[in-house]
Amino acid sequence: MAALAGPRPGELLALKWQDWKLPDKPGEAGEATIRHSLSTTHDGPVFRETTKSGKGRAVYLLPPVVEALRAHRKRQLEEQLKYAGLWENRELVFPSTTGTPMSANNLSRRHFKPLLERAGLPDVRFYDLRHTFATLWLESGENPKILQEILGRSRIDVTLNVHSHVLPHIQRDVMDRFGQRFFGP
Repeated sequence: MAALAGPRPGELLALKWQDWKLPDKPGEAGEATIRHSLSTTHDGPVFRETTKSGKGRAVYLLPPVVEALRAHRKRQLEEQLKYAGLWENRELVFPSTTGTPMSANNLSRRHFKPLLERAGLPDVRFYDLRHTFATLWLESGENPKILQEILGRSRIDVTLNVHSHVLPHIQRDVMDRFGQRFFGP
């Protein structure tokens, strides 16, 4: 979900199962409502009632993300049964191994970094998945205003300044498409 919908790590870790609208049929899209965030302090993870921008947002989920979430939910329910005496059911989608909030540091160190290593991918920050999503969105020529809404940014200029500078070929590609309107292919 981080790579295909662009939530902030703290928003992802604060998601609860009630925040999801998963379709009944496989292969259909779903939706997540991002309402909360999780921050890491020296005392551990702290659940926040709002996101960084102070308001929630609905994010459309591609069918492969929905299917991955279904499989994740099944595994999580099996873990709950296995650790019944230790599990604190807070309905978090991405909790610690005991059901409590997971810190972004633990997400990265225990799950993300080993996954990158097994896949032979470069060592990047978990937050870079958000940047990757935004960059690929802009690279595909999609509307930056919609990207701003998906990312939960308060200002379009921040969205564009943070992500569009990394793609110098976008201007060339857009100019080529623009020129085709006047001169044909």
